[in-house]
Amino acid sequence: MFRTLGAALTAALTLTGLAAPPGAVRSPAVTATPTPTPTLVCPPALPVSGQVTAATPTSLTVTYSMLLSPPCGYDPPMVVSLFTSREDAAGWGDPVAEAVTGPERFGTVTIDGLTPGTAYWFRFSDAHGSRYPYLIGGPARTLSTCAATTTIDSSWPGGFVATVTVRNEGTEPVAGWLVSWRWSGDERVQSVWGGVAEGAGPDVAVRNASWNGTLAPGGSTTFGLLVAAGETPGGITPSCGR
Repeated sequence: MFRTLGAALTAALTLTGLAAPPGAVRSPAVTATPTPTPTLVCPPALPVSGQVTAATPTSLTVTYSMLLSPPCGYDPPMVVSLFTSREDAAGWGDPVAEAVTGPERFGTVTIDGLTPGTAYWFRFSDAHGSRYPYLIGGPARTLSTCAATTTIDSSWPGGFVATVTVRNEGTEPVAGWLVSWRWSGDERVQSVWGGVAEGAGPDVAVRNASWNGTLAPGGSTTFGLLVAAGETPGGITPSCGR
């Protein structure tokens, strides 16, 4: 009876494939090879770019683009931080103003409340404080509200005297000014009155004195120059800022 039950069980297992027929060789078990996780390779492109495309005396407008999304890039909004020196920008030290972009990946952002006639550098970070390490934009300068003109009062072989007029053409008071230009020949400033000379060689820079730095809208002041020169120039074209 047991021999009959054993034969019946073997036949059933053979029919269902769970038992090999007599004399068959079992195949070894096959283990599935796990699929390797692909390594992420980001394309060789800067994920964020920007440049200053507009300026007023108190604002700068930065046009930006975000080419790539995380993990290779950033998602908007981004924070634009302004610095008054490249050294501060490189070290993220003492930002003087910030603005947040909109939700667009390509757009503009305007930073207000700036000082007229001042150079700024800008950098990007995301809304979570992650700083974009590659781009340091600038320098970009806000427009000046002061203008400078020069009159040569008298000249002689070997030198001349000139008067520079500084005028506030804006609607807000100017708290300090700096007039600069570059000589085209061998001119050298011998003395200055009504201002403080800061330039050297062919590059001339004269800052306001302690008593004439603040100019009301429409107001003006002057400073004078004694210049040594082999030949008196036909004119001087200065720029005015801070």
